[in-house]
Amino acid sequence: MKILYGVQGTGNGHISRARVMSKALKQQNIDVDFLFSGRAPQHYFDMQCFGDYQTRNGMTFVTESGRVNTAKTFMSNMKTSILSEIKQLDLSGYDLVLNDFEPVSAWAAKQQNVPSIAISHQAALQYPVPKQGNSWFNEYLLKHFAPVDIALGCHWHHFGFPILPPFVEVSPNGGDHSHQILVYLPFEDADSVAEFLAPFDQYHFFVYHSTQPLKPLSDHIHWHGFDRDGFKQHMAQCGGVMGNAGFELASEAMTLGKKLLVKPLQGQYEQSANVAALQLLAAADSMQTLDPVVLKRWLKSPSPKPIAYPQIGDALAKWIKMGDWQQPQELCQQLWSQVEIPENWRKRQ
Repeated sequence: MKILYGVQGTGNGHISRARVMSKALKQQNIDVDFLFSGRAPQHYFDMQCFGDYQTRNGMTFVTESGRVNTAKTFMSNMKTSILSEIKQLDLSGYDLVLNDFEPVSAWAAKQQNVPSIAISHQAALQYPVPKQGNSWFNEYLLKHFAPVDIALGCHWHHFGFPILPPFVEVSPNGGDHSHQILVYLPFEDADSVAEFLAPFDQYHFFVYHSTQPLKPLSDHIHWHGFDRDGFKQHMAQCGGVMGNAGFELASEAMTLGKKLLVKPLQGQYEQSANVAALQLLAAADSMQTLDPVVLKRWLKSPSPKPIAYPQIGDALAKWIKMGDWQQPQELCQQLWSQVEIPENWRKRQ
């Protein structure tokens, strides 16, 4: 079996999920080529596990100061050559296209009649799971951005639907240092983040951001460019995680038993839906702006009990290899049977 695996490159969560699947598919001796889109080629990092991967322009969001800029997003995507990229992608040598919300490979598979399976968090949003900020446009985008034959979604809870648990790969818990906080707010202005954290000098904040602040930093704020190993180390030893409402970061925090404070990217439907789910499950605090009152309250809150999600990648790779792709319900039930769902979640379906 030979697979093309298309991955949305705009968020590190999609790539993290692909890393898990890369190892699992390799263990099953499945031949996989990877295609990433939505990010400039020079901005990918730590990609060794994907071998000789391909990149395309694809489609992406343009963000400014924690919000999607709709006009610039439209103009940016109008400049790309996605239609020609779809037409030029030859899938004649592939038996299957796996897809994590990546439009070029999804549409090419549709046009060339190659079977396609989505493995993404977005695919879970096809069900009536907790959502907010929904509209006909959001529903249309979810359905047509990267269309597939079979959609396998993942979420923190099944909510009574055939949904997979999260794909989580984290370092062992290095202890709970309650006064150390991991901060990952990549869509926020760097100086705004530093100013927001400055008054809370009883805590140490380990901030990962692509941009260095212009103003001098307070001693309790430790600023890092993105480094995957350093990020995972600080994740393992911190007492709490503050980030945008991306799916993968929250999944890792839940698995390690870290308290979570999220600020959704404004105008991004998936992150708004994630906040709705987190609030229903009482799994995180949230803020719509960099709100010091919310931060002060959250810093004093206790940590939750870790959630032991199973190794999704191994089971899914075996299921893919078996080839009976039309019946994913049994796979989902098998995986959720291994999860000890928190007591307060049991009625959330």
